[in-house]
Amino acid sequence: MTHVPTPDALHDQAVRIYDAFTHEHHDRRTLLRQMTALAGSAAAAEALILGLAASPAAAVITDAHDARLRIDRREAMEGGARSAAYIVSPKAAKTHRGSVLVIHENRGLTPHIEDVARRLALAGFHAIAPDLLAPQGGTPPDEDRARTLIGSLDYDLALKQASAMMAHAAADRTGTGKVGAIGFCWGGAFVNRLAVAAGPALAAGVAYYGPAPDPAEAVKVRSPLMLHYAGKDARVNATGEPWVAALKAAGRTVEAFTYPGVDHAFNNDSSAARYDAAAAGQAWERTTRFLHHYLDRA
Repeated sequence: MTHVPTPDALHDQAVRIYDAFTHEHHDRRTLLRQMTALAGSAAAAEALILGLAASPAAAVITDAHDARLRIDRREAMEGGARSAAYIVSPKAAKTHRGSVLVIHENRGLTPHIEDVARRLALAGFHAIAPDLLAPQGGTPPDEDRARTLIGSLDYDLALKQASAMMAHAAADRTGTGKVGAIGFCWGGAFVNRLAVAAGPALAAGVAYYGPAPDPAEAVKVRSPLMLHYAGKDARVNATGEPWVAALKAAGRTVEAFTYPGVDHAFNNDSSAARYDAAAAGQAWERTTRFLHHYLDRA
């Protein structure tokens, strides 16, 4: 008897195949071959891929022209290379706000990440979303190309540029002087590594399903961390669990949450097949409360 996978099993296998493509081999021909074998036809494979891939048109929850927000794009030279950022602040009268770096996924500074920056500004923060691909010419419109560039990124330079943006934000007299960071997937991994490298300069960090550093690095962390994991994300969780244990063993402040039954990238509302509104909403409420707690006080 031929075994026919259930819709849930087919979905889970499709997610694993797509994650291997986006995070490991980046070979679209392999992706198409594996998805076709799973789905039964090239047309069905393309439909699966379309559902899992991010759609820029679906990314916009906030208005890019919201009158409540002050939005700017800035370029500079940091660490001997071009740097760039999308910067959003609320126009409301409150002057002293915490600042938050918004670290993008391995697709670069996309409309979705810009949208997340606007959400943070509407929540009362000064949001700075760096384009860490700026030294390589900036985020390209082709996501596959962006992933290739991420793979060749100078990580030390990226950390140096992020640290410089943190220092500029901390020196801004209209803020509290406290700077945090939030990151997703590749950006979540970056926030963990920024916490290792930045010491007390990072006032708080939030990582969404970001692969973790070597647990031995936990003793170098000085900032409180909030870590969000997807229950079905075995690849990332295999690194996250020992990282959380090491942070606790080192006496560091860490809050870790695993959301049962959801996929990697559950917060990304531009991917219909991955997004989970309930988990994303709960994680966002926890995140903004955590950031306000550590960043609002001068």
